[in-house]
Amino acid sequence: MAEFSIIEEFCHGIGPDHADTKLGVGDDAAIIAVPAGMELAISADSMVSGIHFFADVSPAKLAQKILAVNLSDMAAMGAEPKWATLVLTIPEFDADWLKAFSDSLKVIATRFNLQIIGGDTTQGPLNLSITIMGLLSQGQALCRSGAMLDDDVYVSQYVGDAALGLAVLSGEVCLTDEYSDAVVSALETPEPRVTLGQSLLGVASACLDISDGLVGDLGHICQQSRVSIDIDAGLIPLSDAYRWFIANGGTLDLALTGGDDYELAFTASPSQRSEIDCIAEQLGISLTRVGSVVAKRQEAVSVSLEGVKYQLPTSFEHFS
Repeated sequence: MAEFSIIEEFCHGIGPDHADTKLGVGDDAAIIAVPAGMELAISADSMVSGIHFFADVSPAKLAQKILAVNLSDMAAMGAEPKWATLVLTIPEFDADWLKAFSDSLKVIATRFNLQIIGGDTTQGPLNLSITIMGLLSQGQALCRSGAMLDDDVYVSQYVGDAALGLAVLSGEVCLTDEYSDAVVSALETPEPRVTLGQSLLGVASACLDISDGLVGDLGHICQQSRVSIDIDAGLIPLSDAYRWFIANGGTLDLALTGGDDYELAFTASPSQRSEIDCIAEQLGISLTRVGSVVAKRQEAVSVSLEGVKYQLPTSFEHFS
């Protein structure tokens, strides 16, 4: 099937139409109008077979993850997701694979009010890239550079499950069937915290999503805000599956440095504690205070457990 036919059959009509979309799929470029008083947040992510996912993962789960990864970037900025473009590289034409991928993409895009407005397809090793765009009121974005001395440090829901899921799929860790399913699901189909990000506007002082490990990503806030952070590892929010893992000889290493969680980590003034508790209750997710912002020092993020410094493995890094 020709490239244009693939785009028309499998990439057209994904997500709801927006009034601000002046031209979508079918031309050399899409055209959007940014409403007055708004700013456009833009991010891009790629996923490569054998690096970011196993080659035999289902196309439906793959579609969900590539969108979730990008939606999580919008969540971290507090932006409302609006538009995306997709670049899809596939080894060969497979109508069943493409339909399953497209159908799943439509479900997730519709759920988050995201319109696919363009992209490209080509032949080669399986690779997916999305550029996502969202709207923010001018000057209201959550950034990494706003953390202040004595701010609290929070983490949404749980961390470590995705890395534990990868260890299960790799045969490095054995859990019960129920817990294995839970952590593999956390790896393959993460939940982007879009509503949380928008709820934190005017509340959080700095924010990001946890893609490369909690400690490593908090280091980015430290760098941009010119501060350091102290973390109490005993406060790190863990799922039942991860607690079972620890009870059977596991460590906190994956929760502290494992990637692919796509939860939000953020800082906020202690004066916002009651507001953050209200947000957690309204959204039905946990927002756990795990540490505090301290004066800048050589070590960006320090982790202790029961008053003793915790020796960390290295967080994930691209090209390491």
